[in-house]
Amino acid sequence: MRRRAEPPAEAGSVRFAFDDRAVAARQGQSIAGALWDHGIVAWRTTRGGGRPRGAFCGMGVCFDCLVTVNGTPNQRACLVRVSDGDVVTSQEGHGRDDLGI
Repeated sequence: MRRRAEPPAEAGSVRFAFDDRAVAARQGQSIAGALWDHGIVAWRTTRGGGRPRGAFCGMGVCFDCLVTVNGTPNQRACLVRVSDGDVVTSQEGHGRDDLGI
């Protein structure tokens, strides 16, 4: 008789900051998933018009979900796994306004 595989143990939780607010997430969860869990569906604004954006494709193709993670802009929230202590901030436009492009 074959034994069924044991389900994986529940992942631990991590805490990170999003726009100066403490947020809890499951270990290994994407930033987008963690934000969705807290009812946050938009975290970037478009460069032209300031329209809100969040995850659109959910697989790293569209670049609508860009955030700044630990000071590095243009990180796709749907692909980046949240780590304990991360500092994530909303992003305006493409995250390079300081370069004037």
